[in-house]
Amino acid sequence: METFSHHFAVFREVNVMLFVPKPLGNIVLKRDVLEEDKKKCLKIGPCGIGKKAVYLNSFYIDRCYYVAYADIRRCFKRVAMSKGGYSGKGAFGSMAYLVVQMSDGTEKQCNFKFEDQVDQFLRVLAEDHPEIPTHSAAAEKKLAEAEEAEKKKYLQELSPEAERSVGNLRSAQDYLDRNPDLSRQLAYAAREKRTIDRINPTYQIFAVIIVLAAAAAVAFGIWAMLNRKGWAVYFVLFGFAFIFLVSATRILPTAGRNRRSAQRDWDQALSEMRAFVSEDPGFPIPAQYAHPIVLERMIRAIRMGRAVTVAESLTVVKEDLKALNSQVKVSQKEYDEVVAVKPLFLVMNYE
Repeated sequence: METFSHHFAVFREVNVMLFVPKPLGNIVLKRDVLEEDKKKCLKIGPCGIGKKAVYLNSFYIDRCYYVAYADIRRCFKRVAMSKGGYSGKGAFGSMAYLVVQMSDGTEKQCNFKFEDQVDQFLRVLAEDHPEIPTHSAAAEKKLAEAEEAEKKKYLQELSPEAERSVGNLRSAQDYLDRNPDLSRQLAYAAREKRTIDRINPTYQIFAVIIVLAAAAAVAFGIWAMLNRKGWAVYFVLFGFAFIFLVSATRILPTAGRNRRSAQRDWDQALSEMRAFVSEDPGFPIPAQYAHPIVLERMIRAIRMGRAVTVAESLTVVKEDLKALNSQVKVSQKEYDEVVAVKPLFLVMNYE
């Protein structure tokens, strides 16, 4: 019994050493505090937000590092593999990273599979810790300059009808804020449906062939290993490598991610939004476009004198989004807005 207790204690100690996150920065939390905080943290993608610290991933392992809040100088999104974002082109082909800057000047960059998870992480962090900036220093400067330039485009005085239109749109924003998850889910479902619908069936067939060939290589490699063939391990390694590679492309349909499930999720999100906005008789736009960013862009169109009525401002927003493509230069603010709401219009064919 004593021997068993000793081995169990050793096993637990090794387990703790392997799975307790390692500190980044200068502040180290006590082990019991750290274990409890990580257990209860809000998991967003490969990272997490706890009460004491944020939990960050390595390239392969989720939440294996932590940074205490007092040690965080800045936390922001970085967009790569695209000339979009802060200063370039191509707003629709990007890879997003979460960047955490620490008080000693070092940075930790975390890779995310889905950009909306980075946005969600920063949104939650800003709500829980408003003292931590959620833009890079360069981005803050550019956003401030863009905001000033935008304000200069606003009319000094609006007509009474334009004022009423802005008031209606502001009221609609306040109404959506009562249940913000509906707008987020609507935008996410539209983006997923748009992505899946655009996958070429030929690519899917080719991906299936690669996976089947890779699975056959793994099976043959395992058989060869059992028969003590020296080269067997290469079949297993390369087979798994190709399987993981194809899985990472997200081309292959799965039980939870295919055309049927994407359509179902979109229909459900749209149905829930329609039910929600139907409770507000004066809601000014169709449910399929019920997103705070759409309303904000409509308000800007009116304040710039490009529209007077709600209907005219929605038409302006549609025309602006139609004109944006991978060759158009965009600001960071424009990039974030377009990525969030353009799929809503594409899925509905701008109807």
